[in-house]
Amino acid sequence: MLREWHVLSDDAQLALSQQAMRRAAETIAEQAELLAREIEFGTIDDRGGPEALRLLAAVVRVGGGGEEMPYVAGRA
Repeated sequence: MLREWHVLSDDAQLALSQQAMRRAAETIAEQAELLAREIEFGTIDDRGGPEALRLLAAVVRVGGGGEEMPYVAGRA
C-alpha cells in the first residue's frame, strides 16, 4: 500500500483527485438534500436563502473533518 502521495504517478494522482472531488460533490449534494427535507418537514425553520447557504457551508465544513473543523451549534 502506497503511503506517500509523491510516490504515485501523475495519472494516479489525477485519478485519485478526481474521485475525491466527485465524492466531495456528492457529499455536498446529500447534505443539501437533507437540509431541504428538514426545512420542508419543519425540523429546521426556513429562514431564507442566505441563512440556508450558511448552514450548508457549516455542515459541509464539519463533514469534511479537516484540521480547521468549526464547532457548529445553535438553531437554524
